[in-house]
Amino acid sequence: MDSCNCIEPHWPPDDLLMKYQYISDFFIALAYFSIPLELIYFVKKSAVFPYRWVLVQFGAFIVLCGATHLINLWTFTLHSRTVAMVMTTAKLFTAVVSCVTALMLVHIIPDLLSVKTRELFLKNKAAELDREMGLIRTQEETGRHVRMLTHEIRSTLDRHTILKTTLVELGRTLALEECALWMPTRTGLELHLSYTLHQQNPVGYTVPIHLPVINQVFSSSHVVKISPNCPVARINSSVKYIPGEVVAVRVPLLHLSNFQINDWPELSTKRYALMVLMLPSDSARQWHFHELELVEVVADQVAVALSHAAILEESMRARDLLMEQNVALDLARREAETAIRARNDFLAVMNHEMRTPMHAIIALSSLLQETELTPEQRLMVETILKSSNLLSTLINDVLDLSRMEDGSLQLDLETFNLYAVFKEVLNLIKPIASVKKLHVSLNLAPDLPEYAIGDEKRLMQTILNVVGNAVKFSKDGSISISAFVAKAELLRDSRAPEFFPVPGDNHFYLHVQVKDSGIGVSPQDIPKLFTKFAQTQSTAIRNSGGSGLGLAICKRFVNLMEGHIWIESEGLGKGCTAIFMVKLGIPERLNESKLAFMPKVPPNLGPTAFPGLKVLVMDENGVSRKVTKGLLVHLGCDVTMVSSSEECLRVVSNEHKVVFMDVCAPGMDGYEIAIHMHEKFTRRHERPIIVALTGNTDKVTKENCMRVGMDGVILKPVSLDKMRSVLSDLLEHRVLFEAI
Repeated sequence: MDSCNCIEPHWPPDDLLMKYQYISDFFIALAYFSIPLELIYFVKKSAVFPYRWVLVQFGAFIVLCGATHLINLWTFTLHSRTVAMVMTTAKLFTAVVSCVTALMLVHIIPDLLSVKTRELFLKNKAAELDREMGLIRTQEETGRHVRMLTHEIRSTLDRHTILKTTLVELGRTLALEECALWMPTRTGLELHLSYTLHQQNPVGYTVPIHLPVINQVFSSSHVVKISPNCPVARINSSVKYIPGEVVAVRVPLLHLSNFQINDWPELSTKRYALMVLMLPSDSARQWHFHELELVEVVADQVAVALSHAAILEESMRARDLLMEQNVALDLARREAETAIRARNDFLAVMNHEMRTPMHAIIALSSLLQETELTPEQRLMVETILKSSNLLSTLINDVLDLSRMEDGSLQLDLETFNLYAVFKEVLNLIKPIASVKKLHVSLNLAPDLPEYAIGDEKRLMQTILNVVGNAVKFSKDGSISISAFVAKAELLRDSRAPEFFPVPGDNHFYLHVQVKDSGIGVSPQDIPKLFTKFAQTQSTAIRNSGGSGLGLAICKRFVNLMEGHIWIESEGLGKGCTAIFMVKLGIPERLNESKLAFMPKVPPNLGPTAFPGLKVLVMDENGVSRKVTKGLLVHLGCDVTMVSSSEECLRVVSNEHKVVFMDVCAPGMDGYEIAIHMHEKFTRRHERPIIVALTGNTDKVTKENCMRVGMDGVILKPVSLDKMRSVLSDLLEHRVLFEAI
C-alpha cells in the first residue's frame, strides 16, 4: 500500500462532491453497459447492416469505458493496490480501443457520406420515376382517347361522317367550347368553314389561304397556339368576356393527282385543311402537353381516314366504270362472236355453193379438152380451165384467211412424203410455165429427209403460191426451186428479230428458195407484198393483177408452222428471190398403214381408163350429178345415178365397186348412209368403196367421214385428171383421204 497513488487521509475530502461523483460514475457505468446490449439487439434484428465489425469494436470501447467508471467507484475510498492495477489496466485497454476506434472512424465517415449521397440520388431518382409514371399515366390516358377517337373516326368511310365525328369526339374528350374545320376551296386560294362543333349548317365563311397565321400553322407539323382574335378563330360570336386559349393544327389531305372526287378539287400539290380548337371562355384553363399531343395524333388519324375514304370513293367509281365497260365489252364480244359466226356460216355456205358450179366448169372443161379442138378452141378451153383453177384457189385462200383471222385454223400434222410434195408442185406448175416458155428446175439437197411430220396441204399451198407468183411475174427466163435443211448458222435472220428457231433432235427447219428472172420489185414495195390485195407502185406488178391473197396467206401459214418468210430483190427488172423456212418433225418410224392416207402424186403409169367399173353416184344437185357421171363415163365406168339417200340404199349392191356421195344429202345424210351400208354389207370384200364427194372444207367433215367408216374424202371441184388419179388410188389402196 506504500506505493499506491491513493487519496491520502490528510486531504480533507468534500463529502458532498465526492458523493455526486460517485453517483455520476455509477450511472455512467450503467449507461455504458446498456449501450452494447442495445447495439447487440439492433444488429441481431437487422437483416442487412454493413460494418458489423466496427459496431463490435465500438461496443468493446463502450464496455471498457463503463468498466473504467465502475472500477473508479472503489477509488473514492481507501482501496488496495489490486484495485489500482485493475483501474490502470482498464484505462490502458480503453485508451487503445478508443484510439483504434478513432482511426477507423476516419475511414468510415467518407463511406457514410457516400451513402448519404446515394440516398439523395435515390430520392431524386424516385422523384423522376414518379414524374415518369405520371407521364405514362397521361400517355395511357391519351392513348385511350386516341383509340376511342380512332375507332369512332374509322367506323365509317364516309368523309363527311369522319370529319363531323372527329369534331364531336374531340369536343367531348377535351371539353372544348368550339371546334371547327376549314377546308380548301376548289380554287385552292381560300379556306372555307366547312364543319363546326355546335353549328349544324355553318355560315359560308371564307378566309384567304395566304394569311400569316395560316402559313404559320401549315408550315409546322405540331399544334400551334394562335390568337383568339385571328380570322380563323372568330367562330363563336357569343363569347362576351375573356376567350379561352385557341390552338390550330393542319390536317394533310390526300395527294389527288390520280383521283378525281366528285365535289373535291383535283389537287396537284400538297394541301392541308385547318382544324381550330378553342377552350371554354372565362376560365383559367390552359392547354396541357398531353392534350396538344392528342390533337396532333387525331389530326394524323383524320388524314389517314380521309385518304382511305377518298380511295374507297375512287375505287367504287372505278368499279362502277369497270362494270359498265365490262358490260359494253361483253356486248361487243357477243356481237363480234355473232358476226364471226355469221361470216363463217356465210363463207361455209358460199364455199360449198361456189364449189358445186366450179366442179361443173372444171369437169366439163377438162372433158372438152379431151375432144378434137382447133388450136383457137383449145386455147379458149385451157384459159377457162386455168381461170377456173385460179378461182378455186382464191376460194380456198379466202376460207383459209377467214379461219386464220378468227384463230380457228389449226395445222393437220401427219407424216407425208416431202419429195412427193415438191414433185407434185412441179407437175402442177410446169404446164403453165411451158405456155410462157419458162424453164422450171427443182433441186432437192441430198440430206433432205424423204418423210416429215407436218401439214402437207398448207406446206404445198405455200410452195405453190410462191412458185405461182414467180411464174406469174416472169415473162421469160427460168425459175429455180431449191430445198435443203437449214443449218444452224442460217436459222437466225436479222430482218426478223421475233423469229427464234430452236434446233432439236426430233425436228428440222426446211429452207425453201424460189428464184426467178421476172420483173423484180423495188425494196420499198417488199413489205407491201405480204398485205392482202396490196398494190405496189410498180406498173408492171399492177398490170399483173397485184399480189392478191397468196403471199399474205403464205405468211400466215409459215407463222403457224413456226417459220419465217421474206423476199429479196435488187430492184425492178432484176428478178427476185422468195425464201421461207418452216419447222417440220422427223418421224420415228414409218407406218405403212398411215402412208395410204397420204395424198398421192398422180401416177404417170396408172390406168387411163376403167372399162366396166360399176360406180354409184349420189348427189342432190342435178348438174353436179351429171358432171360427175360425165367424168366417170369418159373414163369407161358404168355409172348409176341417184338423187336421194333412200334410193341410194335401195339401188346399191355388191356389184358396185365405188360409191361417190354428197354428205349434205336431204333427209338421211351421207354419214347415216355409210352406217347403213356397213350394216348391209358385213364383209369388207363385198362392200363397195364409200367416198364422200363434197364441197365442205372444214376439218369436222373429214373426221365425221372417218368416224362412220368411209373410205375416202374428195373435194370438189374435180377435173378429169384428178378423177383418173382418184380411181387409180382407190382401186389400189381402197382408201384415200384428201388433205383438208
